[in-house]
Amino acid sequence: MNIARRLGILVFFAVPAIVGGGIVFHFSQPSYTPMAIYEILLILFAGAIISK
Repeated sequence: MNIARRLGILVFFAVPAIVGGGIVFHFSQPSYTPMAIYEILLILFAGAIISK
């Protein structure tokens, strides 16, 4: 997998990280713990795709 494709995947995951993190934060009665869990899971999933 070339570097351009890896960067494209990371950009693709940046939007759900920003928007989804805000949504999770809003619905979890402003608490950072569920948002952090969401972000960590998203990072792990993106890392699994990039590592292929």
